[in-house]
Amino acid sequence: MQTLGLSDSTPHTESRLKSLFWPSIQTGSDVDYLGMQGYWVCTIVAIISLCVLTANSHLILALIVSSYFYLGGVGVRQRSSYAAAMVLFMYSLDTIPIIRTAQLGGIVLRILLLSLLLSNFRATWIASHWKGDSEEAALPQRLGGTWSDTFANLLPLWLWPKLRIPYYIYSSLIAALTVVGLIIQYSHRD
Repeated sequence: MQTLGLSDSTPHTESRLKSLFWPSIQTGSDVDYLGMQGYWVCTIVAIISLCVLTANSHLILALIVSSYFYLGGVGVRQRSSYAAAMVLFMYSLDTIPIIRTAQLGGIVLRILLLSLLLSNFRATWIASHWKGDSEEAALPQRLGGTWSDTFANLLPLWLWPKLRIPYYIYSSLIAALTVVGLIIQYSHRD
């Protein structure tokens, strides 16, 4: 299968920890791997947001925020620097109130996820400008053999062309409303 180019077991050029926090790209397989990794990071952030907000009885907000991060992850999987920047920006804005209230457990988790999203933005930026000239630079074919492969490979490939422009509008509106909300919230506290 490897000789036909149908295997996704192509060796990566760096360790998982390095690719999480300081990724680099040397082959087309690295571009694809970092896109998938960024997708899963955004999906995890979306799931955590959904669970925390639902547990706090904010169901509508949970759906809005989790869809924001998930669709941003779909954009990251498709190498959209805008989606990676908006996910990082929104998560940064959402971290401000937690740091101000000094909730230690929340701060540690937030800083870890924020560093992953920052690395994710850097990887997406590099991947979006990747133009290798060799045979190694060709992007591998996206397979959907397992449930997770279908979810991470084929679903973003199908969703992003349909939702790219609506996501640009949606993410801009949500970010603007969040900024205005934070300004109002902190101007009344002082």
